[in-house]
Amino acid sequence: MDYYRKTAVIVGVLYIVGTVAGVVGGILLWPVLDAQDYLVEFSAKENEVRLGALFTLIMAVAVAGIAINIYPILRKCNESLALWCVGARITESVIFVGSAFSIVMLLTLSQDFVEAGSPSASYYQTLGDSYLAAGDWLGVLADIVAFGLYTLFFYYLLYRSRLVPRFLSVWGFAGGALVVARGVVVFLGADASELLYLPIAVNEMVLAGWLIIKGFDKSATAALESVETETSST
Repeated sequence: MDYYRKTAVIVGVLYIVGTVAGVVGGILLWPVLDAQDYLVEFSAKENEVRLGALFTLIMAVAVAGIAINIYPILRKCNESLALWCVGARITESVIFVGSAFSIVMLLTLSQDFVEAGSPSASYYQTLGDSYLAAGDWLGVLADIVAFGLYTLFFYYLLYRSRLVPRFLSVWGFAGGALVVARGVVVFLGADASELLYLPIAVNEMVLAGWLIIKGFDKSATAALESVETETSST
């Protein structure tokens, strides 16, 4: 297996791992986070919360791994934008780590709340609401600054290099633009449908399957190699 084929498989697998980890983590955490009595629910569902935080960390590792593994290829197309991709994706990874940390902190607060006999004092509720708000804002930040920017730059580079069929690149770019738009709308205080995530979510799974089964286009990788050879010889 040559370098490009191996990289394509690794990136495709990481996309699947990151998506599955994110979905499983969401299934475990959202019912608890959305509960009215979430301070009680966190303590009652400790195992689910811990597993949800763990899957969030797995997603963080997969997200960073995607950008790091594909950077050597993308830099042959445009090194500056490739660096932006890595930076944005690592920022997203750090945000996911922060989100997992806030979940663990909520679990600790919940346990203290229950051990104290579920007092009516506003201290626990205020602190808990602050943790929840921090998690929500981290998600908005990830949509606009990290995931959104990465997606736009990444699919632009894929489109330019023709490493994958251009319909995938255009689809991904449009899906990324929807995520950024949703993030901006939420940041401004309005509601935006979660369905806006669907186009890019489906695209990433199609892209992952394409990379694992087909790999990068060989004529495109040959062109990148040729450009790099010419550049290094001048």
